Amino acid sequence: MLNQEIENSSSNNVNSVAQIDQLVKHYNELKTEIHKVIVGQEDVVDQVLISIFSRGHCLLIGVPGLAKTLLVNTISDCLGLEFNRVQFTPDLMPSDIIGSEIIDETRKFKFLKGPIFSNIILADEINRTPPKTQAALLEAMQEKTVTTAGTSYPLPVPFFVLATQNPIEQEGTYPLPEAQLDRFMFNIWVDYPSFQEEMAIVKSTTVDQTIQLNTIISSEEILQYQELIRKIPVADNVLEYAVKLVAKTRADNELAPKITKEFITWGAGPRASQYLIIGAKCHAALKGKYSPDIEDVKAVAKPILRHRLVRNYRAEAEGFSMDKIIDELL
Repeated sequence: MLNQEIENSSSNNVNSVAQIDQLVKHYNELKTEIHKVIVGQEDVVDQVLISIFSRGHCLLIGVPGLAKTLLVNTISDCLGLEFNRVQFTPDLMPSDIIGSEIIDETRKFKFLKGPIFSNIILADEINRTPPKTQAALLEAMQEKTVTTAGTSYPLPVPFFVLATQNPIEQEGTYPLPEAQLDRFMFNIWVDYPSFQEEMAIVKSTTVDQTIQLNTIISSEEILQYQELIRKIPVADNVLEYAVKLVAKTRADNELAPKITKEFITWGAGPRASQYLIIGAKCHAALKGKYSPDIEDVKAVAKPILRHRLVRNYRAEAEGFSMDKIIDELL
């Protein structure tokens, strides 16, 4: 009996190793395909793909014109997923996202599904709509269902919300509530391209050419990889490091260093610890490793923590950015 259990365990390990190797192959092919359209932005592409394979959602923050929408569109094409773009505006209503009930020809109520019933939702300029409409995404992001008139409707799987936000124009915007921000696995900063990258962008986009993208991974394979990521084992010291890192962000915690007590009003919750481990597992797998180490936790720490900490006025006055504080904690 014991020998049989050992053989089964060994067989599962071999299968997992083979699946991780296949994931790395698909990941490299996927990046090659994405970079047919997207020039540079290596970290951004990596972080979006990590969130997808980890069943997470992304908030992309950057000034206009940095191809945030194009990136999401390109990734959905390469993954062979259904894609819907919702332009968030001040007059957008929750029913414009989740759908509404109408009376059909038989005088019965019928639910007309909204654009959220898709695999990838691009919530464009999410902070341009009031909190009432932003909240329409909360249940969908957490439970993968939509409830209206007392009836719950499951969303298609896989399901991801990739939202964009403009950091410089604050007029006519509504800051995302903490509960909404916490639903996003990653807060990804999209920066300006380098000089050489911008040369390549201008060169490729000012000529008459059409780029044909190939589908690299199917939705069924994405679901299999998501299950695989969850099964990857984690050493206790890595788990301890992630949980301690999050504890250090809380000013009233005994582990909190001086910088936290001086500059942080609110720290991260347990969801940050969960995402650090899931993100580290996925980061390790995409690099061809079969178990994450502390370096993998560090690699995903900034995009996971930067929207979960609240700086005080002193931090802003003394020029301590969120990334600088996280660097100190690391």
